[in-house]
Amino acid sequence: MSAWRSGTLQLAALPPLALYVHLPWCLRKCPYCDFNSHAATGELPERRYVDALVTDLESALPLVWGRPVVSVFIGGGTPSLFEPRSIDRLISDIRGRLPLAPAAEITLEANPGTFERERFAAYRAAGVTRLSLGVQSFDDRLLTRIGRAHDGAQARAAATEARTAFDTFNLDLMYALPGQTPAQLDADLDTALEFAPPHLSVYHLTIEPNTMFARRPPVLPDDDAASEMLDRIVARCGAAGLERYEVSAFARQGHRCRHNLNYWRFGDYLGIGAGAHGKLSFPHRVLRQVRWRDPAHYMEQALAGTPVSQEHEIARRDLPFEFMMNALRLREGVELALFGERTGLPLSALEGALAQAQAKGLVERAGGVVRATARGFDFLSDLQALFLPAVRAEEDAR
Repeated sequence: MSAWRSGTLQLAALPPLALYVHLPWCLRKCPYCDFNSHAATGELPERRYVDALVTDLESALPLVWGRPVVSVFIGGGTPSLFEPRSIDRLISDIRGRLPLAPAAEITLEANPGTFERERFAAYRAAGVTRLSLGVQSFDDRLLTRIGRAHDGAQARAAATEARTAFDTFNLDLMYALPGQTPAQLDADLDTALEFAPPHLSVYHLTIEPNTMFARRPPVLPDDDAASEMLDRIVARCGAAGLERYEVSAFARQGHRCRHNLNYWRFGDYLGIGAGAHGKLSFPHRVLRQVRWRDPAHYMEQALAGTPVSQEHEIARRDLPFEFMMNALRLREGVELALFGERTGLPLSALEGALAQAQAKGLVERAGGVVRATARGFDFLSDLQALFLPAVRAEEDAR
């Protein structure tokens, strides 16, 4: 399909553009993980995979020609399995083909199990500006229960090196882990906050379909216990100077993740790599793309110039949900004028669902901004669902 053919929308301007690069290999598959990640067996095909990524990017250039890129996120999998020289080559090749904004954020995901001293400094020298470290916990017992490949000592060593090598780094933690007690959560927070991270991401462990935990579910803290844990996390992060700016994200001033903010504000992102997803806007349409999922097949197809496995236009009726699903994650909410800018639809397309959400006490509106209330944040999935086309139609019929 031609991206430029006549469509049903009218976008006055295109949103900011980011680049997502997927490196799909990890040391081993975690039992809770439903991402497109694959346990590494033998030597990784780093050179061939980067060749495929660059060819993929070149194939996509006509779709984004001339648009500045505000951020690059190298995710996985575990991208830190790749040698710094491969990441250096990848970033150099990206810079040679895309106009990166002068202060573009370049994030690399890393795991402590792949940590070697000075490795993080080498990534920094390659052009990475922000490191996101998947610690999950510092407790050896909890790490074993969730199948992580590192232990607490490796997590602390990696966090120390991240703090040394990067001005901006993120620590990932998980809570409501199998058998986790409030005291264990406090101990994890104690350790994490000792490193004074500029950014902290905290995720509730959930059982996802098609994972090992879905087949053999562990015993997790109940909903009340998990809610109390979250309250504790919010309170302690706030006391440490970390502002909760998104459902799962806390940051010091000036250290919010710009790449994720672009997602949540319905910006565009080109996704390259095995199984990568992308969203691209054009004056009269918004497209979704998906790359081939299997790494070997992706490399073959990308090098042949056909990296995209699926592409479709987002239907007008789905755009309100697509926009609000992301925007409602932001603690400060979103300006309603942005809805028209990013979707090409009138604000009336949102009014019915917004009225229902206000009546339920889930959102508040002031000064042209809509945001989730405290209750809406607690029941975010229910709030987001109000913007689904089928739910809107059912509510309107009552």
